[in-house]
Amino acid sequence: MPRRNRSHRSERPGSDGGGNWYSLESREEGPDGDWIVRPVSGAAAGKVYRCPGCDHEIPVGVAHVVAWRADDIGAVDNRRHWHRACWNNRGNRRLSRRPGR
Repeated sequence: MPRRNRSHRSERPGSDGGGNWYSLESREEGPDGDWIVRPVSGAAAGKVYRCPGCDHEIPVGVAHVVAWRADDIGAVDNRRHWHRACWNNRGNRRLSRRPGR
């Protein structure tokens, strides 16, 4: 069967709203700066991450968001995985120190 050619409507794959993960990214402005935020479905969550908002683990299979500063596009090392609630409440939380730090 011949391979179907993809549409080349834009430089960035998925920016045409085709339903893939790129089209789900959003830009959010907040008092802590501009962020690119991408939701991660539970089915796509295949690793354990530590949420910087609550410092608890995000287990495999749990839906969450990935966020990075808008000016760091492409900087994979700067992406952080957050619980959705922690991300939404990041402006309301107090910084706490974990014991031993």
